Parts: sequence; structure tokens; C-alpha cells
Amino acid sequence: MGLWDKLRNQLIDIISWTDDDREIMVYRFERHGNEIKNGAKLIVREGQVAVFVNEGELADVFRPGTHELTTRNLPILTSLKSWKYGFESPFKAEVFFVATRRFTDLKWGTKNPIMLRDAEFGPIRLRAFGTYEVQVSDPATFIREVVGTDGEFSSNEISDQLRNMIITRFSDILGESRIPALDLASNYNELSTFVHEKLSSEYGEYGLEVTKFLVENISLPPAVEEALDKRSSMGVLGNLNAYTQYQMAESLPKMAESDGMAGGMAGAGLGAGMGMAMGNQMAQSFQQPPPHSAPPPIPLPVTFYVVVNGQQAGPFDQQALRRQIEAGQLSRDTLVWRQGMAQWTAAGEITEIQGLFATPPPPPAGAGAPPPIPGN
Repeated sequence: MGLWDKLRNQLIDIISWTDDDREIMVYRFERHGNEIKNGAKLIVREGQVAVFVNEGELADVFRPGTHELTTRNLPILTSLKSWKYGFESPFKAEVFFVATRRFTDLKWGTKNPIMLRDAEFGPIRLRAFGTYEVQVSDPATFIREVVGTDGEFSSNEISDQLRNMIITRFSDILGESRIPALDLASNYNELSTFVHEKLSSEYGEYGLEVTKFLVENISLPPAVEEALDKRSSMGVLGNLNAYTQYQMAESLPKMAESDGMAGGMAGAGLGAGMGMAMGNQMAQSFQQPPPHSAPPPIPLPVTFYVVVNGQQAGPFDQQALRRQIEAGQLSRDTLVWRQGMAQWTAAGEITEIQGLFATPPPPPAGAGAPPPIPGN
């Protein structure tokens, strides 16, 4: 450094950092010999804190605002320097600016598939990826545990370590959850919450906080996905025989068009004949009932429960009800009920029983002939 640069640095009494790189987490303010003048202005912008380090030992921390550097607002540094009556200008100290804003859209993903045992598919391999956000929650701890003496520290320098922690915790939680592979998509929010809570304490050891963690996708290997697509296609097609016949019928016009000029008429006629035959066969396959189909079950007789002397009796079929009517034990006002009815109802209002009342009862035993018609 030239003489003029050295003199200019000593004359500068403003310490600040303009954060123009979104990846920088910590920046050490460069000053020749780390010399700071008495009464220098320290400007800390929003989303930053300034940490003073004296000979490798953490000292005072300044929050956003403009600060005049005196013994009054440098209590720790004053104690370390043993300034009982103030300090002479200049004094030496390192100033680290720490970005406290959120570092967003950080990526994570599994380098190798996660081996799991699925209840439906058996042993499977899954891949997963997503995004997360971190924020420096304790600048002093972050400098002490992570940054050290690095003059410019970016998020890329710690991203690998953070991703390794994420993948380890995510794999453990996914294995313990035993969520079926086909139900994972409906549990992304729950998995994100569990991993977030698990990482919070571990990231705190580095002076960091996980402000957001998202699972974007969990997928099967390509070969397994292809087999699953085929399985789904078979379920959608349904009747494979009918589908095959339909495909053949659709291809016949193309076959006829591919014939030469000389055999065009013959090919067209053959194609038409085959098409009609295929169409008839398809129609028969749709109309004919499936072979060896069992007959439907015999319908069960309709039975009714009857209220007799305030008590439930039955169930009785049609013959038993007829005998009760003939014996005078069942009238139109008697309450009856069967499966499917909402409540007990008078027998005379039930369609199945009304016909039984229409049949006249037989004459009592020993009864004679009816009396003669008057006037004869």
C-alpha cells in the first residue's frame, strides 16, 4: 500500500459496509493496521450487526444505527484494553459485519436414494429435494464457531455442511414415519415441520436459525415410476381384450391406405371385410353376458313384526299374517314394521298386507246356509 493510501485510511473516521453481495454472510472491515480513530463513526445498516474483535477475542456487538466509538459504548473493549481514562487515537481492533437477514432459496437434495421398506411395494428407493432458509441468530457464536478469521465468509462455504445435516435428519424421520410411498405427497407439510423442529437445536450450535424448511418433491427411481405408470394404465384400460380389438380395427384403414395402386381395390375390400368382422366380434363381446355366470340369489320373503298386546312379535311371513287375520288377531289398525320402514305403521296402510284383508274369511264351522231372501 502506498503512502497516500496509508494516510487516507488513517484520516477516514467512518466504518460501514454496503452489502452488495447476497451470498456474503460475514465481512471484515479492512483498515490499514486495523487502526480506528477516537470518536470514529460506526454505521450499521438494517440487516447487519458489527462485532469488534480484540486480538482474537470477541468484544462489543453493535446493532443497526450510527454509533460514535468512545469508551462509553465500547465497555468490553475498554476493559480488554485497560482504558481507565479513555484511549489514545488510534486503537487497534478488527470489525466484522455480520448479515442478519434471511438467506433464502437454499437448495437441499439427496445425493443417493434413501432405502426404505414400503408396505405396498416392499423395499424401495426414494429421492427427495427442497429448499430452506437460514438466518444468523447469534453473531458472536457464528464468528466463533464457523467463520473464525475468514475475512469474507459466504453461505456457499457452509451450505454443504448444512445440507448433510438436513439429509441425515430427513432420512431418519422419513424412515420412522412409515408413510406409504403413495401417501407421501399428502404429508409434505408434516414432514417439513418435523425436520424444521429437529434442525432448530442443531443449527443453534452454530449461531444459526432455520427460518423455513420445505419438502418440494419425493420421487421413486425412473424405472419404478415407469412400472407404476404401466400399472396405472392397465387399471384405466379395464377390458384389455376389447381394447386390443379396438386398436386393430383402428389400424385397418391405415393398412388399406398403404396398399399399392394395383392392389388398392383388393386391399380395400379385404380391409373392409376384416373391419366388419372385427366390429361384429366386438359387438358380440359387449352384448353377450360373461360365460358361466351364476344365477342371481333367490329373493327372501318379506316378513313383518306385529304389535300384539303392546309387545313386539314376529317376524311373520305372508301365510302367517293371513292366519292371524282369519283368526281375528290382526286388524287393519294393528301396527306392523319391516326392514326399510321408518316407523311402525297400521297394517291397512301397507301395500303387501292390504291384499290379505281383501280375501273373505271362510264361514265359521257348523254354520248353516244363509237365510232366504226376503219376499220369496
